[in-house]
Amino acid sequence: MNHFNALAEFEKEFKRLSKKYKTLDDDFEKFKKILIAAPTGVGKNFVIIHSTEVITIVKARMACRALRDRSLRVIYAYRESIKTIDFIELYFKGEQANEDRDRIKNFLGK
Repeated sequence: MNHFNALAEFEKEFKRLSKKYKTLDDDFEKFKKILIAAPTGVGKNFVIIHSTEVITIVKARMACRALRDRSLRVIYAYRESIKTIDFIELYFKGEQANEDRDRIKNFLGK
């Protein structure tokens, strides 16, 4: 099955946002179940922003009940060969316009 990892920055953002949005822990667990079934997502809530034979970077909308009909953005990397998902970034669109491209580049450089 899939293994989930998270960058230190992601953990920090998750902790900060979970204080603000009380349903985040629950919502994130549901999101992980979706990823186990469809690692690169299905539908309009998932957009592949980088793809190679080795790794796929996906930007996804994750529903958050505390936000009432709005969502958080999750940037993650999926490696097909080892069935691993690395969470890179988590943010609320109202606080941040776009993903942190430098963080993604740094992750890909590792």
